[in-house]
Amino acid sequence: MSSKPSPQASPVTTGDAAQAFGANVGEVFKAMSGLSLPLPALTQVQAEYLQQATELWNQSLQRLQAAPAANGEKRNGNIGDRRFAGEAWVENPGAAYTAQMYLLNARTLLQLAEQVEGDPKTRQRIRFAVQQWIEAASPANYLALNPEAQRKALETKGESIAQGMRHLLKDIQQGHVSQTDETLFEVGRNVATTEGSVVFENELFQLIEYKPLTDKVHATPMLFVPPCINKFYILDLQPENSLIRYTVEQGHRLFVISWRNADESMSHITWDDYIEEGAIRAMRVVQEITGSEAMNTLGFCIGGTILATALAVLAARGQKPAQSITLLTSFLDFSETGVLDLFIDEASVQMREVTIGAASPTEGGLLKGNELASTFSFLRPNDLVWNYVVGNYLKGETPPPFDLLYWNSDSTNLPGPMFCWYLRHTYLENNLVQPGKVTVCGEKLDLSLIDAPAYIYASKEDHIVPWDGAYRNTQVLRGKKRFVLGASGHIAGVINPPAKKKRSHWIGNGATLPKQAAAWFDKAGEHQGSWWPDWAAWLKGHAGKLVAAPKSPGNRKYKPVEPAPGRYVKQKA
Repeated sequence: MSSKPSPQASPVTTGDAAQAFGANVGEVFKAMSGLSLPLPALTQVQAEYLQQATELWNQSLQRLQAAPAANGEKRNGNIGDRRFAGEAWVENPGAAYTAQMYLLNARTLLQLAEQVEGDPKTRQRIRFAVQQWIEAASPANYLALNPEAQRKALETKGESIAQGMRHLLKDIQQGHVSQTDETLFEVGRNVATTEGSVVFENELFQLIEYKPLTDKVHATPMLFVPPCINKFYILDLQPENSLIRYTVEQGHRLFVISWRNADESMSHITWDDYIEEGAIRAMRVVQEITGSEAMNTLGFCIGGTILATALAVLAARGQKPAQSITLLTSFLDFSETGVLDLFIDEASVQMREVTIGAASPTEGGLLKGNELASTFSFLRPNDLVWNYVVGNYLKGETPPPFDLLYWNSDSTNLPGPMFCWYLRHTYLENNLVQPGKVTVCGEKLDLSLIDAPAYIYASKEDHIVPWDGAYRNTQVLRGKKRFVLGASGHIAGVINPPAKKKRSHWIGNGATLPKQAAAWFDKAGEHQGSWWPDWAAWLKGHAGKLVAAPKSPGNRKYKPVEPAPGRYVKQKA
């Protein structure tokens, strides 16, 4: 347990330590970045740090000398960070002081990071690196400094530590930190359970046709293109939060792509393959099974980018199969990509191209799923990394069951050539929105050729596809557009069923979509609850008349291969 500071300690001693920290931290930044800090700003930060550190020390002395709080009232309950809000932190003056000093140091480092002089991208990288170091350095992450973990070890006579070690060994073996009790979930048993059949498969994907849940269905079928970076069942977790089931319940004949989890045999697969033999092939099969040339389409995340690219290729060939297009948290214009832009520059893309980017059956490679998963987790390190380090390992707790986090841990590999093309032509060079700049499947790409009504959804707190970046899609597509902004993040904002009556969404007032996202938001109206009913009403207007639902999946040419969710989604990275 943390020891109490001595009542005889002097504020001057603490001041000396604080001054030493302030004097040295500037050198740390210089060494780390090779950049400079303006002297006036550094002097001000040092002075503020010294003052606040001295105040904290004096407050800790006063708490030690004060009588116990009456009626069990907690002392020092104003730390203001949920990591340190528990009784063990509040009641232990040494731990409370450690937490307060940590938070002061964290604020000071972030202030210094803001003052670094350099180009914008370098400064963003400095801020990101400092934030990662700060989160890792939290005293809550270490048994010797975490009074909650120490108390639990005493109460359980060491069993919590033993259990934590068992969790750690298990996670090392499986290659990732457990965010939920993964033993409680199984794809096809209690996640991805909406009834359907695989009606087509090739090297890249299986196509699932879902069983109608209504006597009649709309004449125009629907095709979902999920992200290949993750598995499709994010759209079909449980019956009560399944967008797939909800869509079928609205009377749509639904087909969904289930991308194959890439292995070494796919290490030569390119972006063109994902467009021609992926999205376009799926459209062809839907047309042949249903007899309808037109279909409504939906793309989620990178699935939206793949879908739009495929539709632009077909438009260049004089074909326009999309009756409508729905884009969920997707980029077409990659000029504002948020924190992910920090990881991408010419040198990093070239490195990927040299190591995994060769489009040759003998020279390609794979981007491993655990690498992608780690990158996304460290975008929110407290929530998706250190929270589980503390709970799983220091306290020996098994994380509670959560279907979304089970899906989040079920990572996928990507073919190296496909991934490298995507990095260069989207995040690095933003070529998709430059008409004729790139050739895909033998066609000069021009997204403005996509002439279909579009429903464009973004999430307000999305750290992967920032909403103002997704809003730029309104300026790329040519047809009539509707933009809707949902609350929460990249996944939770999308998977927000109406029955839960959670969160809210914003809809623009008027038919015009201004160039700037902020201008749209200023005039948008907030509506409580899920955005799904708004989308369902919009989609109904593009779905055609009602006809008798098919009695069986597929047709004579495309016979059922196996029940949904199929084999591909069960393959592990």
